[in-house]
Amino acid sequence: MISDLKGTFSQISNNNKRSAIREILKLTQNPEIISFAGGLPAPESFPVDALDSIVSDMLREEGAAVLQYDATEGVSELREVLVKKYRAEGIQCSLDNLIVTTGSQQGLDLVGKVFVNQGDVVICGLPSYLGGIGAFQAYGAKMEGVPMDEQGMSATLLEAKLEELKQHGIKPKFIYVIPDFQNPTGITMPESRRLEIIALAHQYDVLIVEDCPYREVRFEGKPQRLMYQLDQDNHVITLGTFSKIFAPGFRIGWVLGPKDVNEKIVVAKQSADLCTPTFVQKIAVRYMNSGVFEENLQKTIDLYHQRRDVMLEQLEKHMPKEIKWTRPEGGMFLFITLPEHMDALELFHKAIEKKVAFVTGNVFYCDGGGKNTIRLNFSYVNNEKAIAGVERLADIVKAEMLVEA
Repeated sequence: MISDLKGTFSQISNNNKRSAIREILKLTQNPEIISFAGGLPAPESFPVDALDSIVSDMLREEGAAVLQYDATEGVSELREVLVKKYRAEGIQCSLDNLIVTTGSQQGLDLVGKVFVNQGDVVICGLPSYLGGIGAFQAYGAKMEGVPMDEQGMSATLLEAKLEELKQHGIKPKFIYVIPDFQNPTGITMPESRRLEIIALAHQYDVLIVEDCPYREVRFEGKPQRLMYQLDQDNHVITLGTFSKIFAPGFRIGWVLGPKDVNEKIVVAKQSADLCTPTFVQKIAVRYMNSGVFEENLQKTIDLYHQRRDVMLEQLEKHMPKEIKWTRPEGGMFLFITLPEHMDALELFHKAIEKKVAFVTGNVFYCDGGGKNTIRLNFSYVNNEKAIAGVERLADIVKAEMLVEA
């Protein structure tokens, strides 16, 4: 082995860290553990029977063509389907505005690759999606957090942060937001807040990266327009994915953005994977055109709605009154806030002993905060396990509160 291997690795490689959530998930492989930790869709939501027929027909009718390379931008038919879908929502876009990626996580990585230099500032919510933070930090971003309230990232505190940075001669590369059923909190940003943040982006001449993996999984309330749609000046780049509304194993996502930005993203993607797999893109086209997509999405929404309700009922039934949690209108997660003196990491190790798992909220805070917070996923575990798991978790919390009293 080379004598100075660490010195041989790139700076980016040495800066990279293992995903805290992926490491936690290794501890939950025991089938006896009830895990609320992963951001996993329910396997019951996967359209296995429909795909069996689609794949067979596709191979018979198109043969070797679906096994070939395709354009870096994505299979044209899939891009057309997605553009048509956005236009049906009143969003003005064309094929020039849409690139297919290998999951929306690649979209985050490509955004970091295209925009971030070592030491550049990126603004995110406190808390925010760990995978986004990690993707930007991998390219040397300095993350600056802005606290959230019940409507998402605080516009007042965002303005204060932008002004503070401006006074120090610093212009952030972009503001990273997850406006619909945010990961990890489950909070949805109302249109009024979206418009406030867009106005600040215009005022301070900063881009917005809008991450929307959960937007279509809405149980209740009024759907909010994309920030991409609300913006009138090419300040917003939007990321979408099929992972939560079709099948995560297909690894199909996309970037919706200004043409000039997308041209840079295409070049960056070419050196990463040449193209997203043609085979899965072709399947997605047939699936979207079959009419099964809308039917299966509604079944998924109904399933997650029921599972969210069960979790909320059990939290209300078993958790002490001092414990607070969010009540998401959709998505896959809710966020628990413990009393300030409690440490979620200590609770985690005790929870594993009792065979229940969650993600500690601190991993979503770029400033090291959130030590008394917990993220729970409600989409994956069935109702029977959810009832048992929440009761176990509540017992652990009650016991810890007695010790601290």
